[in-house]
Amino acid sequence: MAPARADASLEPLTNILSVPGSAGLGVVTHFERSPYLEAGNRYDILPLYLYEGERFFLHANRGGAKLLNGDAQRVDLFVEQRLEGFPADRLPASLAGMATRDSGIDLGLSWRWRQPWGTLQAELLHDVGGFSKGSEARLGYTYDWRSGPWSLRPSLSVALRDARLNNYYYGVRDSEATPGRAAYAPGAGVNTSLGLFGSYDLSQRWRLLAGVSATVLDRKIKDSPIVQKRVLPGVYVGAAYDFGGHQREWAQDGSPTYFKLLYGKSTDDGCHLIKILTAQCLSTATVNPTSISAIQVGKPFLQNVNGWPLDFVGYAGLTSHNERGLQANGVQLDLFMKAFYSGFPWSNRVKTRLGMGVGVSLAQRAPYIEASSQAASGKPASRLLNYLDPTIDVSLGDLLGSRVLKDTFIGVGVSHRSGIFGSSRVLGNVNGGSNYLYTYVESAL
Repeated sequence: MAPARADASLEPLTNILSVPGSAGLGVVTHFERSPYLEAGNRYDILPLYLYEGERFFLHANRGGAKLLNGDAQRVDLFVEQRLEGFPADRLPASLAGMATRDSGIDLGLSWRWRQPWGTLQAELLHDVGGFSKGSEARLGYTYDWRSGPWSLRPSLSVALRDARLNNYYYGVRDSEATPGRAAYAPGAGVNTSLGLFGSYDLSQRWRLLAGVSATVLDRKIKDSPIVQKRVLPGVYVGAAYDFGGHQREWAQDGSPTYFKLLYGKSTDDGCHLIKILTAQCLSTATVNPTSISAIQVGKPFLQNVNGWPLDFVGYAGLTSHNERGLQANGVQLDLFMKAFYSGFPWSNRVKTRLGMGVGVSLAQRAPYIEASSQAASGKPASRLLNYLDPTIDVSLGDLLGSRVLKDTFIGVGVSHRSGIFGSSRVLGNVNGGSNYLYTYVESAL
């Protein structure tokens, strides 16, 4: 069950990547006391999709552009998914009969000023997703301390929230009032948060992450008939892998650019990814079949890691959905990191690559097979989901004896979107997803 966060923290999960131009993947589990009456303690799995470029960045539930990126000052324009809202399942009796309060989509502007004595940060956010239509101003202070593999970041932040924002998440509308739940509008208020976040470097790439926080709700929020506690403690535990800086890698070895074209067809609901990978289900849908076509462009981040035949390649892909009249067609953007292993005994004769990609997928609209499956269970679909891309391919040049086609590969794969078993608010608390079996050709230029 995902947490309904009311904290004022200013991105506690930043500065995980060590090198400019880095990308990373990870996961954090967040345990928190719910602010809602009778909702108890809850947890949320937060996938970490990380990228820190010269002009653009991606930090878990936030992504945007760096308008100013100096040593002391930084200004960002960003979009952030707000991790607040009613529990996605097992709605407590205190919220029964109320309209759902969903996670909002905020557009924000952030200013950061780094000095030896700490970092000051200010942010302005406004809901552009049409949920609360509210606004918030955040002010914060952090101090970064590092010794060997250890790093710590204590933080203090306040959030000045307007009436629309608080009334949406913690108010009771007149139409929702009952004898035991009076209509209530908390109005504008200030939440305060204290936090201590840290990391430990297990290796050059792997980091353990942890943190504790406590949020004090504005007293007018606490007086709401649907709020149980004023102080909300939280705990973070997770890990992340840093792929390193791609700019350095490209500059050193003149590594190629990968271009991949694919075409695939949807599978039936019962044909899950594990069944596909274990060859228990390799058939496509016969009822309401849909298809995809896509182009993906990749660039190596790491090659021959520690002398192993193992490469990491970062990809961006654009996928077109042919829904065959079942709903309007749409497109999706896929951003993922992919590992390729090619150390098979026969690879010196016919190079064979086993690949696994992990990242995030944002769809223009939820694909039909996802939307229909969620509707059958009475739950909404999500446009944003986790993305997996397992593949196996062989060198076309090796098969044909052509040097020109040595770096051209043909293969099969699975385009998989999922919500991590309904346990992540960032992914819409979706339990399920979609699978497309596809064939492809990829060439390195």
